[in-house]
Amino acid sequence: MKKIIMAVIIMTAAVCAYADGFRVYLPDVGKVFSNAQVFNGFGCSGENKTPSVKWENPPKGTQSFALTMYDPDAPTGSGWWHWIVTDIPAGVKEIDSGSLPEGAVNMNTDFGQPGYGGPCPPVGQNHRYIITLHALKVKSLGVPPQASGAMTGFMINANTIEKTSVTVRYGR
Repeated sequence: MKKIIMAVIIMTAAVCAYADGFRVYLPDVGKVFSNAQVFNGFGCSGENKTPSVKWENPPKGTQSFALTMYDPDAPTGSGWWHWIVTDIPAGVKEIDSGSLPEGAVNMNTDFGQPGYGGPCPPVGQNHRYIITLHALKVKSLGVPPQASGAMTGFMINANTIEKTSVTVRYGR
């Protein structure tokens, strides 16, 4: 009987820990991007608006956040960085579509400039876009906006306490 009670307590603790876990989500998107988020260029004619991003339950010790949007299916051999935002203040819990919180910095992406660049996979392909929120142990990464995605990613990963991701698809 003691073993059964102990098993129930452990399972309950695991469920509670999961329910209270660090989580990121896109409230206006679901699992597939709409034309509002799609890039306007490379043969796509979307609105290129950033999705709204929300998160909850960041880990203790979080001093700032970094957000990335990455396409591992891009035919480049190294994927494609669509959006990188750093220095999001620790007290922020969302990014509204089309705006950034004060202090946050849009970093250089694979489009060759800072800021959001929406999905635009080759015709006939359906790609995954992984949106990852990193809880960081520093207030600022101190990386200039023109730094490469690789350099920014290195600094993000070197300072991450915990991260959470959501995957959204888009095809044409």
